[in-house]
Amino acid sequence: MATYAGGVDRTALAKRVIPPHPVLSLLVVFGFVGFLYVVEAFDVATGGSLEGDGVRPRDFSEWDNLLWMPLIHGDWSHLTGNAVPLLLLGFLANSGGLKQFFQVTVVVWLTSALGVWVFGSPGSHIGASGLVFGFLAFLLVRGIFARSWLQLLIAVGVFALYGAALWGVLPGQPGVSWEGHLFGAIGGVLAAWGVSRDNRRTSRAPATFTP
Repeated sequence: MATYAGGVDRTALAKRVIPPHPVLSLLVVFGFVGFLYVVEAFDVATGGSLEGDGVRPRDFSEWDNLLWMPLIHGDWSHLTGNAVPLLLLGFLANSGGLKQFFQVTVVVWLTSALGVWVFGSPGSHIGASGLVFGFLAFLLVRGIFARSWLQLLIAVGVFALYGAALWGVLPGQPGVSWEGHLFGAIGGVLAAWGVSRDNRRTSRAPATFTP
């Protein structure tokens, strides 16, 4: 049996479409979405006290708001519109394992927030839609980098389900942070490139053979 660095066949892992630990992955994704509902319940109970704590472009006094943007939503419908795709896309994005999923999430989260801070229009930008667009872009580009027909097929199916949402990347829709969507998608592409590069580098490592 051939094993690679760390005892993991990264080539096979790169082509997975279902998380290696699906139950744990479901718990993580549902736990995160559940936490978003807890945050929204607190926001509603306090009269929308959190909605001003989103990312405010080019405001140097509130850097910590870069961390809160995906956690805060304008109302229940705003949250639900993000929660449903987050559950599916988040689960599929776990196919490389939880460690990789957390890394992808951090890249998408920070790229979306920083992009909004630098290029966004005035106001408080909130919502997890940057993560939605980031996971969608990650799944699409990862399938191309991995040269996996099954991943590409699933990515096309995901695109068919949520492709209409890509209109949210375009400017001009009142109340929509298209910058968050755009930079979330850019973060997803960057994450897919990073994962692909890591997999290629690891797969070239000398193999060891064990009984």
